[in-house]
Amino acid sequence: MKLSQFDYYLPKELIAQYPLENPDEDKLMVVHRKTGQIEHKLFKDIVDYFNEKDVLVFNNSTVFPAVLRGKKEKTDADIEVFLLRELNPEQKLWDVLVTPARKIRIGNKLYFDHGLVAEVIDNTTSRGRTIRFLYDGDYQSFRKLLDKLGTIPLPPYIRRNVEQIDLEKHSHPFAKVRGSIVMPTAAMHFSKLTLKKLEVTGVIFTEITLHAGLGNFRDIEVEDLNKHKIDAEELFIPEETSQIINKAKDEKRQVCAVGTTVLKGLESSTTTTNRVEPFEGWTNKFIFPPYQVKIPTMLLSNFHLPKTPMLMIVAAFGGYNLIMEAYEMAVKEKYRFGIYGDAMLVVD
Repeated sequence: MKLSQFDYYLPKELIAQYPLENPDEDKLMVVHRKTGQIEHKLFKDIVDYFNEKDVLVFNNSTVFPAVLRGKKEKTDADIEVFLLRELNPEQKLWDVLVTPARKIRIGNKLYFDHGLVAEVIDNTTSRGRTIRFLYDGDYQSFRKLLDKLGTIPLPPYIRRNVEQIDLEKHSHPFAKVRGSIVMPTAAMHFSKLTLKKLEVTGVIFTEITLHAGLGNFRDIEVEDLNKHKIDAEELFIPEETSQIINKAKDEKRQVCAVGTTVLKGLESSTTTTNRVEPFEGWTNKFIFPPYQVKIPTMLLSNFHLPKTPMLMIVAAFGGYNLIMEAYEMAVKEKYRFGIYGDAMLVVD
């Protein structure tokens, strides 16, 4: 597959800038893989597609305020520091991206509000750096300070300033493990009422943790997708979750991945007999057609922008031709796209 095959016309006005107040009123497109049928529903109708003992797998990772703005020593130039990965809590070491990067050298000090200072101690890539925060207080107060100074990363297509209330108001009940720098959004469609209806139906909820990383923001710069290298992301699949999923598959129940991060996480730890194993580590799995998905039998996802890795995952699951047809229909029917947009449920 080529990158250009995942391009499509998307009017800017269809990229949602805010979530709806009532997620039950989000549009839901239901795509049937076997028949090619496409239905237009509201999200609250998702309950109709699940039966007792079917499984919904959520990503319990939540985004944190990972963008710091400060000054470079001597020149007082404005800088932006994007916290990517905590390397050592005791030494307060982080892998970061610094913008602009070209004038940032090893040994430079970076100054932030409230007296926080960091020192550049290594170059990891042309833009990436390893920095050590120079902070004498305890770890808990240090992280509180980072949260106070930082803002939540949003994709570049969101044209507004982000505030802390975005995270608090537009999260979901399963989001509780901090670590993502890209907001996992598929689960944000679930209201408490819809979750309760699914629970009453007998649907089983379970969780993995995949800290969504910068690869979801980066442009893919190669036409041949086999040559694209995706950033590694931290992944945890508990023993209990693997047991729940494998039991459901043994009983021919549905296993729904809530979001492309969940699908990627589950596919990162599969056996030759199509079972999921517990996992703790890092994954750089890049999924695009004609990859054959082994674990989930259903996928819930937002509508993703052109040429993004998330669109490629949906196309691998639903079939390239059918998904691109569905996206063309979504534009025609004025579905809302992006992290605050409407939802697609791909079923058998």
